[in-house]
Amino acid sequence: MSALEETSTKIGHPLEPLSAREIEQAVKILRKDKNLGESYRFSGVTLNEPPKEKVLSFKPGDSFDREAFIVVHDREENANYEAVVSLSRGEVVSWERILDVQAPIALEEFDECEAACKSNPEYQEALRKRGITNMDLVLVDPWSAGSYGDEEGRRLSRALSWVRLDPEDNAYAHPIDNLIAIVDLDKMEVVRIEDYGVVPVPKEKGNYTPEAVGQMRTDLKPIEITQPEGPSFEIDGHEIRWQKWRFRIGFTPREGLVLYTVSYNDGGRERPILYRASLSEMVVPYGDPRPGHWRKNAFDAGEYNVGSLANSLELGCDCLGEIRYFDGVVCDGAGRPRIIKNAVCMHEEDYSILWKHYDMRTDKAEVRRSRRLVVSFIATVANYEYGFYWYFYQDGSIEFEMKATGIVSTGALPPGEKTRHGQLLNNDGLYGPIHQHFFNFRLDMDVDGQQNTVYEVNTVPVPPGEENPYGNAFYAKATPIENESESPRQLNLQSSRYWRIVNESSQNRVGEPVAYKLMPKTNTVPFAQPDGQVMKRGGFVKGHLWVTPYEPAERHAAGAYPNQNPGDDGLVRWIKQQRPVRNQDIVVWYTLGMHHPVRLEDWPVMPVETASFMLKPEGFFDRNPALDVPRPEHNGHCNHHAG
Repeated sequence: MSALEETSTKIGHPLEPLSAREIEQAVKILRKDKNLGESYRFSGVTLNEPPKEKVLSFKPGDSFDREAFIVVHDREENANYEAVVSLSRGEVVSWERILDVQAPIALEEFDECEAACKSNPEYQEALRKRGITNMDLVLVDPWSAGSYGDEEGRRLSRALSWVRLDPEDNAYAHPIDNLIAIVDLDKMEVVRIEDYGVVPVPKEKGNYTPEAVGQMRTDLKPIEITQPEGPSFEIDGHEIRWQKWRFRIGFTPREGLVLYTVSYNDGGRERPILYRASLSEMVVPYGDPRPGHWRKNAFDAGEYNVGSLANSLELGCDCLGEIRYFDGVVCDGAGRPRIIKNAVCMHEEDYSILWKHYDMRTDKAEVRRSRRLVVSFIATVANYEYGFYWYFYQDGSIEFEMKATGIVSTGALPPGEKTRHGQLLNNDGLYGPIHQHFFNFRLDMDVDGQQNTVYEVNTVPVPPGEENPYGNAFYAKATPIENESESPRQLNLQSSRYWRIVNESSQNRVGEPVAYKLMPKTNTVPFAQPDGQVMKRGGFVKGHLWVTPYEPAERHAAGAYPNQNPGDDGLVRWIKQQRPVRNQDIVVWYTLGMHHPVRLEDWPVMPVETASFMLKPEGFFDRNPALDVPRPEHNGHCNHHAG
């Protein structure tokens, strides 16, 4: 058996994520071939996904090449490289230097940046001016520097600081405002200290553990979720089957959870809906012009590898019920595999009623309980937690929900001052700046096949006249998007706008093309100025929906390397090619926004805020696909009669 056949046999499917052993092998092959020394830091080792056509034509037992895609940063030369390594053949397929980019900030650089600041005499002196002498209690977060023309070709962090009053204290209650350390992350040295004047450090604690809170509620009764016969889903490696759904999951350091080859079994026929879905990019712009805050606009996927920051989830806390977990396998800066235990959680949950009707004439009711499959992961990026939740429903719908929690990024004001750009959180000068969160999702749609068209649907009122004599007439008007240059598209509450992804060559029972609709739920618009630097770097926030033809290299909405990127990259650049998108293999990009004027109730740790969108069948099925969900009979409590 050849090495290629042996690899294929062991792995089983070309989209299986890289194992720890494969990451170790890929790094070893690359190190040896390119003679990589200690100055090289690995920013990511992930599966180099095979061509789409090969995946879709794959049959069990077929052989396939197994490749790793590697991003490497050389700290001595401030150089960045992309490599493809064949694990099947044990060789480097490609090695290319990528000019004028910066790789993401690695987890190791958090600690190293903090250490560099604390050992710097000028930084120490700035702290002493503020009455801080114990370096062990200082916390430094390496915020990305962005691109404002003052980076001088260096790999930089604009580090911000907080201080604990004791080792177990919540440091974010005590911001060291107006103090910024500019750190060269390659040399791990402080380039300069920016001190805009002493603001007293707030002293009031903001701890939230039971010991700090005090008396807890005593009237909360237990809720037990049990499935005596086990869950309804089936797992084969990373392939999931549940309630007619079939899909695969993956995990990458940059995106976190990835969904592949999503299909629904309709009367024995596997009907494709999505080839690939994942977070593409995110950005968090702040609306405060004060010195320590105006450059806060973190791209947490492209700058920090949000997948690598995933939590190890715990039963009964992060997930509840009959749980199945999947590990996330990433690498550290040295290229060693790092396993994030229980990075992805999967479970079923009851979700109210699925459908119901009571016939008052026969005094009978038919009702079905809705159940959904939840696949999720949670990442901690310094102060914030982001929960990424994909929901699959029995009626063929898919929903994504973002859950944001954690601790708001804080600042300090001089005594007695307030600011219109943030909310005071106590009477000690602590405040939370106003900000927004934008997430862009790359949805590689394959609705009943690869040739799809996006229609924008607006509800139109009919003007008074012969066609509307009673003043009540309106209808849904669908307009095709012919060219990618028609992107981006905006939400419109006045017309109840949504988008329909149509396969014009596949028809339903009434002779209309089958479709899925992208249905917005919560969202917002950006408030940064159109020519502001954050808008140049995160141009994807300028529109809620973008459509491009499928191109494997176009994976991230702000471009492949947003760290210190001057902008005008990604979607805003790609659509200038003016490629046709009607009856093509298309990718839909959806921007989901959360608007966050901070509340007092968000301190010291914020309750979950949510934002979401849905993909719902619209003429994809010939009737309600959930009619065959059985009655919810259990212990005689549901007898389907009104009485």
